[in-house]
Amino acid sequence: MNQILIIYTGGTIGMMRDPKTKALKPINFEQIMDNVPELERLDCRVMVHSFDEIIDSSNMSPAVWRQLAELIESNYDKVDGFVILHGSDTMSFTASALSFMLENLAKPVIFTGSQLPIGSIRTDAKDNLMTAIEIARATKNGKARVPEVCVYFDYKLFRGNRSFKYNSVKFEAFRSPNYPILAESGVHMIYSVNDIRHPKDDQLIVHKELMGDVAVLKLYPGISPKVVEAIVTADVRGILMETFGAGNTTTEAWFLDLLRGAIANGKVILDISQCKVGTVELGRYETSKELKEMGVANGYDMTYEAAVTKMMYLLGQTTDPIQVKEWLEADLRGELTVS
Repeated sequence: MNQILIIYTGGTIGMMRDPKTKALKPINFEQIMDNVPELERLDCRVMVHSFDEIIDSSNMSPAVWRQLAELIESNYDKVDGFVILHGSDTMSFTASALSFMLENLAKPVIFTGSQLPIGSIRTDAKDNLMTAIEIARATKNGKARVPEVCVYFDYKLFRGNRSFKYNSVKFEAFRSPNYPILAESGVHMIYSVNDIRHPKDDQLIVHKELMGDVAVLKLYPGISPKVVEAIVTADVRGILMETFGAGNTTTEAWFLDLLRGAIANGKVILDISQCKVGTVELGRYETSKELKEMGVANGYDMTYEAAVTKMMYLLGQTTDPIQVKEWLEADLRGELTVS
């Protein structure tokens, strides 16, 4: 009988409306269990680790990601899979971060939550939780069917570092436009076998060093030199630049000179598109040709969530900006498609 560890961090799934104030407040996991008697019918053993202090997902941080990685590391040989209950607002950030931190992962780590509290009449929490457990325990030929960090929501299983939350009012809260879903739940569970990654080495390596000093430069028409200068000269090692279309920026000399100066000072600049669908193609247009020549890293089709956490992960691994740039442009955990 498979054994699954549920890690309860918080989120809407574990909230209940206060009868006096009408505001949502967190409840403990025992109260969640009371609302899902179907858990007793599962053909697996369920262990539970609940955070002592329930965390709103807006308060997620690298420190919490380390805690989660350490929990997975310490229980890795004891269980067959993990289900992490997490607030949906930053779920894709945490899932992306853990995908980089857990090298050679050979067991499922499935994030899920809900848009409505588990005690609500029309809640999506029960199905999300039950199906996430089913996926976490699923095996074929003695091996996990989905040995990845994933997000399960509204009948669909996404690669964690390819997902992002796009809707705050529908049950269909997540999307993954640049990569296929890994499984879909219906009358039958259909797995996209050819799209699921499997580790080349079963020896799990847990990376716990993350560097949070990453600045974000989101471009817009008319952005002023003082705004750009404030960001690129900040005391950080990495700059995530959200550009237009296929990775394009203004070609104003002052702008390009500021970027060159930042790179000359040892900063790494990563170019991702503000578009949710498609990829960065540095050098395709004249407006990105000089970015490629000066050494801006190509983020291809990475999500914002994956790009931020990948940079934090890589900056924690080395102080060499050339090495960081090389790894940023490489497919480490299925987070990008090199075109």
